[in-house]
Amino acid sequence: MKGEFTAIIEPAPEGGYWAICPEVPGANGQGETIDEAKENLRQAIELILKDRTEDILRGLPEDAIQEKIVIALIIIPIRYYTALNSDR
Repeated sequence: MKGEFTAIIEPAPEGGYWAICPEVPGANGQGETIDEAKENLRQAIELILKDRTEDILRGLPEDAIQEKIVIALIIIPIRYYTALNSDR
């Protein structure tokens, strides 16, 4: 599985860095460097998503159909959205 997630990284009071991912509740990482915090966050996201997938699949009936789908998310900067909708 591949995806893009947001990493919010901030200095930890005791030194090093904390990282969280708002799209995956419970996913966090820490490290002495930003790269280490990001890598630990990546591993946490991967583990949480794998665990959730296994939980979901465990409860499916035997005749359930499993397929992958692609979802396209279009992001429009707020300034363009506002300009497009200013006459409404």
